Amino acid sequence: MHVAALSLTDFRCYAQADVELRPGVTSFLGRNGQGKTNLVEALGYVATLGSHRVATDAPLVRLGAAQAVVRAQVVRDDRATLVEIEINPGRANRARINRSPVPRPREVLGLLRTVQFAPEDLSLVKGDPSERRRLLDDLLVARAPRLAGVRADYDRVLKQRNALLKTASSARRGGSGSADVLRTLEVWDTHLVTVGAEILAARLDLVASLAPLVDGAYDSVSSGGGPAALAYTSSLGPDVELVADRAVLSELLLAGLERRRRDELDRGLSLVGPHRDDLLLRLGPAPAKGYASHGESWSYALALRLASYELLRTDGSPGGEPVLVLDDVFAELDVERRSRLAALVSGAEQVLVTAAVEADVPELLAGDRIDVAGGEVSRAR
Repeated sequence: MHVAALSLTDFRCYAQADVELRPGVTSFLGRNGQGKTNLVEALGYVATLGSHRVATDAPLVRLGAAQAVVRAQVVRDDRATLVEIEINPGRANRARINRSPVPRPREVLGLLRTVQFAPEDLSLVKGDPSERRRLLDDLLVARAPRLAGVRADYDRVLKQRNALLKTASSARRGGSGSADVLRTLEVWDTHLVTVGAEILAARLDLVASLAPLVDGAYDSVSSGGGPAALAYTSSLGPDVELVADRAVLSELLLAGLERRRRDELDRGLSLVGPHRDDLLLRLGPAPAKGYASHGESWSYALALRLASYELLRTDGSPGGEPVLVLDDVFAELDVERRSRLAALVSGAEQVLVTAAVEADVPELLAGDRIDVAGGEVSRAR
């Protein structure tokens, strides 16, 4: 799989940009703030329908414009597919495949798969659990795009259930009856455990597949200090044995909701479910968060991305080998880690690199060069 062309209209700093790309390595070079990351961010949006930099769509639209449009021509098995996404902040986004509208933007998921390395990746190790949950869920959708619908269903159910819990909590504090609210809450409990069990089972399967790849990748990019291990931690508690069986997990989740009912009503918040889980990263005998050095944390972050790439490359799904994006990552690494990472990714079908200066790009990744300055893109001669 590779991207043959990228076109942007009113995306970030670009009124219009058109870039032709080839397999192999392409470097986008230019000083900071010139728009390099915006180009690869747009490709990431096509792949995931989200940005790795911001939580909402509004910042993606050029100031003064009403909408942004991203178009990517994706080539897989010698067949080209044009994917177009219209970003409309405050309104529904729209998407087209080969110029034909699709019912929902998530229909485009799976047509382009990317694995992106970026300075923000350090938060996978040092940041909040939400960063690691997003890593898992983005990988799940890349492997099985239908799970995007499951995630959307879970978010909808969670929002409704939280609203109901807040209503019940207010009623309890006011001394009024809440029997009807509690009966309705039981209905939403059923919805939550049904959808939540599917997400939880998929995550457990994913972690089992990813764990040995992370350990191997960490050994490849670091100079020792492992092993690197993954463990899924659930809101059900450390004493609950988790198995990737949806029926069993549904029962466990329902029991967990019943056990935490009083706490949920007191706080007006759902306290049990995949939205409260975490991925524990261990390095040797200790958790990586809080114990790993800066260099070890970077190696762990790189290992997570490399393992993700390897999993997508070899999982047998029809998505094909993902496009690798290295967004200003070499400036964050010492010489040894630069060399190790370059050697590991140089054989990928397509690698897109952003860097402030050409010297930041390892010689092993020399390839096409595209200069970016002031929102203008030009191929170096």
